[in-house]
Amino acid sequence: MPQSIFIFDFGTNEEAAQHARHKVDAWRQGFRLGDKMTLKFERTAGDSEGGAKEREENKPAGKKASPRKEKKESQANSGNVRLLVRLHFSDHEKLTHQRWLDRLPAEEAFQSAKAEIVRTGDPEFPKAAERFESLD
Repeated sequence: MPQSIFIFDFGTNEEAAQHARHKVDAWRQGFRLGDKMTLKFERTAGDSEGGAKEREENKPAGKKASPRKEKKESQANSGNVRLLVRLHFSDHEKLTHQRWLDRLPAEEAFQSAKAEIVRTGDPEFPKAAERFESLD
């Protein structure tokens, strides 16, 4: 069965990663893909929790940060976000599989991310598949 795993690295841009997730969810529902297209997030920690607590303690009492400032701080504290998308089509759907391989990196939601494609025959595929399965 042809399988491919896309690894999109969005860096610290959580908003772009969520936009891409919504796009994939819409495709899954619209094209009735079901388990043929699966996605998972991989997040790596950016700042330590202690650093965030120190910033909160250093704020003057009674003052609260604006929502914009809180959002910017949370984005700065967040680590790297990777979106892993697995295409899992049967043997007779090779053309559909190839079309999705061509389509995903070309879409606007995924252009801001660094993309890596790992196919079934590649030497890195078992490692990428294990990494995909280990995510919840």
